[in-house]
Amino acid sequence: MQKAIIDLGTNTFHLLIIDENKKTIYRESNAAKIGKGGINQQVILPEAMDRAIGVLRRWSEKIVRDNIKPENVFAFGTSALRNANNAHDFTERVKQETSIEIEIISGEKEAELIYLGVKQAVEIKETSLIVDIGGGSVEFILCNEEKALWKQSIEIGGQRLMEIFMKSDPISNSAIGKMDDYFREKLLDLMNACHQYQPTVMIGSSGSFDTLNDMSWYKNIGELPPKEVVSFKMEIREFYFFYEKLIFSNREERMAIPGMVELRVEMIVVASCLIRYLIQTIGIKELKISNFALKEGVLSTL
Repeated sequence: MQKAIIDLGTNTFHLLIIDENKKTIYRESNAAKIGKGGINQQVILPEAMDRAIGVLRRWSEKIVRDNIKPENVFAFGTSALRNANNAHDFTERVKQETSIEIEIISGEKEAELIYLGVKQAVEIKETSLIVDIGGGSVEFILCNEEKALWKQSIEIGGQRLMEIFMKSDPISNSAIGKMDDYFREKLLDLMNACHQYQPTVMIGSSGSFDTLNDMSWYKNIGELPPKEVVSFKMEIREFYFFYEKLIFSNREERMAIPGMVELRVEMIVVASCLIRYLIQTIGIKELKISNFALKEGVLSTL
């Protein structure tokens, strides 16, 4: 009996279809950009709604073709839908036009599912900080090999940061400085928790971290990482190499970097600024990357 898991991220929608043995038989990601233009006004704009429903309509058709029953379709809305004043209008329209029922989950639930997904991919030994950078929110989970110690979802995702700070391309030095000030203000709880638990390892979960990993593989090996591998390590100095490259390049130059995808070409700039801030401020010594995140966390609960 097949099941479908849909993660409706603020920037990217993800579809995962599994068989009765929980083996992945199909996956797809699409830049629906549901938060574009309205994320900081707490609204889903009409064109964003149309874009998102276009993706979901196509996926619904596949779900029907694959004979997946409605009760075996699990769709989760995250930051953009959590905060949009017209989220109910969107979910009702989706239900009417695609028969997909969306559950809008809390930031805490999202962080919990990300933790469940990441720990299936990455062996966690030292006290670690899991970071999942979405378009609307960023989930932070402090954990050790036994359990999650602290978790929080903070509304500082890439789409929000882009609309507030990225007024030029390449991004300006003054914008990066203002972003650092913003992080200092918004991440006080995280920094207090890090002071208490002293993480030395950062585990980046999917999204921009996947693209950084792909670029690193192309740079060093000349090809994309193998799909069957779900956990990677990246040297801190390797991250800084790409950070410098990204902040000093425009969109066209970023697209020319082997391993870059259009899905991430804009958001990866502000995401890299956040990663750099965390590494410097917390004193991170090791960077790991997990290909597993929310979808796989949901899968572990089915």
